[in-house]
Amino acid sequence: MTSPSDRAFPLEGGEEDSFTSFRVRPYLLTGGRTRAEVDLPLEAQVETTEAGRARLENGGQALATELRNIASLCHQPQSVAEISAHLCIHLQVARILVGDLMAQGLVATHRATPRSADRPDLRLLERVLDGLQSL
Repeated sequence: MTSPSDRAFPLEGGEEDSFTSFRVRPYLLTGGRTRAEVDLPLEAQVETTEAGRARLENGGQALATELRNIASLCHQPQSVAEISAHLCIHLQVARILVGDLMAQGLVATHRATPRSADRPDLRLLERVLDGLQSL
């Protein structure tokens, strides 16, 4: 079984890289960084901003392929976990790259705010428990 880090990374058009022995290490994608500047929860919804859409329409100049892929994917809100899964990149790498895009103003996040700072919504917890029990 191959792990996501052993697979060839998809290119912009959804094509597989023809050099199957070529692998991109996570530290190359993040410039050696292991922590994101922004603390993003897994469920944070990421969406491309108007500035990001305009930049993509102009060809995404000066954006690395991975950053361009994330900005393209997030025309519809996606969670950080979904971005990681869709692009076959490690979750922490996705967090770092989304943080880079946020710093450039190309994506924004929408976080769900609990009604009470002390306790999460009881109905949400019941739905999560029901979903786990159905597995």
